[in-house]
Parts: sequence; C-alpha cells; structure tokens
Amino acid sequence: MDKKKAKLKFKHNSFEILEQGDFVSCAISGRKIPLRELSYWSVELQEAYFSPIEVKESLKNKK
Repeated sequence: MDKKKAKLKFKHNSFEILEQGDFVSCAISGRKIPLRELSYWSVELQEAYFSPIEVKESLKNKK
C-alpha cells in the first residue's frame, strides 16, 4: 500500500491536519517524516524538518 502525503498547518506547539496522510516531507532534505515522529517545524515558514540539523540548515539558508 502506498503512503499518502499529508497537508498540515503548523502552529506553535501543534499542527492542524488539513488533508489526511501518513507523512510530510522535510523542507531541506526531502526525507519523509511519519506524522507520529514529526517534532520540528517552522510556523513562520510553514515547513517541516526531519531533525535539528535541517532546522539549522534552514535558518542558515534564510539569512
């Protein structure tokens, strides 16, 4: 069975599921992040990140 990409609205300390799915993609690496493991995102940029490494890379790229 194929996994479906979810659409989320990122909020402070939570996210809202706009379209049901199993994962989101990291904005930096493109890696699939299962929703149950999603811990890092930017409310301002509405991006998900796989780990703190990608968060740091995103901040560096945005400057």
